[in-house]
Amino acid sequence: MTMYQTEPIITYQIESGSPHPLGAVPDRHGVNFSIFSEHATSVELLIFDKRDDLEPIQIIELDPKINKTFHFWHVYVRRLRSPTFYVYRVDGSQDLHRAGHCFNKQKVLIDPYAKGNTNTLWRRLDALGTKDNLTTSMRSVVVDISDYDWEGDRPLNRSMSETLIYEVHVRGFTKSPSSGCKNRGTFSGIIEKIPYLKELGITAVEFLPIFDFDEDHIVREVNGKPLKDYWGYNPHSFFALEGLYCAFSDAGNQIREFRDMVKALHKAGIEIILDVVFNHTEEGNHLGPIINFKGLANNIYYHLEPFDRQYYSNYSMCGNALNCNHPIVEKLIMECLEFWVKEMHIDGFRFDQGAILSRGQDGLPMAHPPLIWHIETSKNLAETKIIAEAWDATGLYQTGGFPGYRWAEWNVHFRDDVRRFLKGDPGLVKELAMRIAGSADLYQLSGHLPINSINFVTCHDGFTLNDLVSYNDKHNEANGEDSWDGISDNLSWNCGIEGETENSEIDALRRRQIKNLVAILLLSQGVPMIVAGDEVRRTQKGNNNPYCQDNEISWFDWDLVDKNADIFRFFKLMIDFRKCHSALRRSHFFSGEVNERGLADISWHGCKLFSPGWNDFHARVLAFTLGGFKEEADIHVMLNMYWENLEFEVPFLEGRGWYKFVDTAESSPIDIVEAGKEAAISGNVCLVKDRSVVILISK
Repeated sequence: MTMYQTEPIITYQIESGSPHPLGAVPDRHGVNFSIFSEHATSVELLIFDKRDDLEPIQIIELDPKINKTFHFWHVYVRRLRSPTFYVYRVDGSQDLHRAGHCFNKQKVLIDPYAKGNTNTLWRRLDALGTKDNLTTSMRSVVVDISDYDWEGDRPLNRSMSETLIYEVHVRGFTKSPSSGCKNRGTFSGIIEKIPYLKELGITAVEFLPIFDFDEDHIVREVNGKPLKDYWGYNPHSFFALEGLYCAFSDAGNQIREFRDMVKALHKAGIEIILDVVFNHTEEGNHLGPIINFKGLANNIYYHLEPFDRQYYSNYSMCGNALNCNHPIVEKLIMECLEFWVKEMHIDGFRFDQGAILSRGQDGLPMAHPPLIWHIETSKNLAETKIIAEAWDATGLYQTGGFPGYRWAEWNVHFRDDVRRFLKGDPGLVKELAMRIAGSADLYQLSGHLPINSINFVTCHDGFTLNDLVSYNDKHNEANGEDSWDGISDNLSWNCGIEGETENSEIDALRRRQIKNLVAILLLSQGVPMIVAGDEVRRTQKGNNNPYCQDNEISWFDWDLVDKNADIFRFFKLMIDFRKCHSALRRSHFFSGEVNERGLADISWHGCKLFSPGWNDFHARVLAFTLGGFKEEADIHVMLNMYWENLEFEVPFLEGRGWYKFVDTAESSPIDIVEAGKEAAISGNVCLVKDRSVVILISK
């Protein structure tokens, strides 16, 4: 039994409408509504005056002879204005097991193309089963996005070789009271911290998912405290912002707030990259709620199991997997990306579990997946950065072989080889050299470039940089999963004591290791990525999977900026050093070109010149020289991860000398000096202390 009047008063005049564009699109005279549902037998549009109204002010039954073009259901509502709240009821076949149809007229559906949703009435449990959930459903919002003054703003189009990415969670960055922000945990809070980002020197922020998800979903309770989805990797709407990250509750104001942030970041020279999740949705498996896609076209939007189509192919290990290369789903994703670039001025996207985007409708990987190539070749996305997490959760691993040419990839080989070398594993110098030189073994033969490699040592998923040098084991007890969650092999080393310590020698070694990792990351060819808080030793207390920790475990502690000012200074000066030396930001692989001083673009060494010890299983040292061109300085780097001090030979320079820029064994401010204050070294050898990095430049 429904909860609304059977004969509602019609207050708006309706017309046939247009099948395109999809969604709710207002103009001067009203609003055009359009959704896709191939096998629906009836569609109703419910319109509400206020977002919390329990009953609609009008129910519009779409006539398939008038309001349907092929499989698009549409209607034009004259005089309707933004903001107006609306949902759909869709009915159809109940053939779930053979055809995969999931129609249920009792379930209220939001619009997949909605630019905003409200969830003040939402009760997740009522979206399960057969119960009518009109009074506890989400509501989509008609939003007019045309009224905004961009003041000439546009995406910055910075080259990949000049890019340095800062991965950050919008809420976690300023939610802590220590942030001092007026609107903590919001897009407005990001604006307040732009001076900090500019001082650090990063060129792009990569936001963890900001698409609308069910932030009130309690995944479990631990010690009486509810744990909810914090990371946001379970979206249900790809065109709508997550309201939790906004200071204003109205969808129109949310869009304005987001655009204000984009415009402010662009004015500061900082690009915006969105971490997008097109591999699965909030609707989950066969036991999950019906929110939108299931109730519209379940067997088109999702991969279903052929033996019983009530079950979902779970390539994401999150309950379901989007059928990305079906033309309708491809259309949805492309129009979504183009919306965020055209209307919201986004500079790039990072695709979570991107390998799923390469799976065909049979679930198998395709040689030329239409969606990936459409993104690659789209004129509207030609200047947009595209980055893939080139694997999925069920073993499809495509790092170094992701389809297309323009796609950059998260390089896990870089992460793992650098971690292993830094903790003192032997015989890794050849692998480390490959990573420093841009991972040519992964990318060069296929016609790719160093800029296809996103280099990182840490990311949101795993230990922070501080915890990487402070814990041998994960400590995920707070997640309530008996520490089964999160990877167990972190390639970490606690420097002698597990966790926090007051031992000054251990702490000094940890600081040195952090600086070693940062130095290698920023000296390497490719596109570096750092994680928000690593520059001030943010800790998660050994938790390497805080996806459900919307608290101090995950939040940025701004008191650390002063407490660990030496680490922040090291990050900042290393970033500036990278910007000042084009030899560290090559667009192409090393070729052996020689400069006017007889130095090759790169030369490899060990403790002795030109003897890098490629085949020495016990080797724990590596050195290299980068020849400067066009009168730039040469750079000589010595890496000693052995536990004793070692002497390294230094190349002879005709007409120039070597000056020390970095020595991570020293304390601040001697560990790294400001440009122009480097001290000359004498002789043809340089002492490099145990577990440290020394960087020289020529003058």
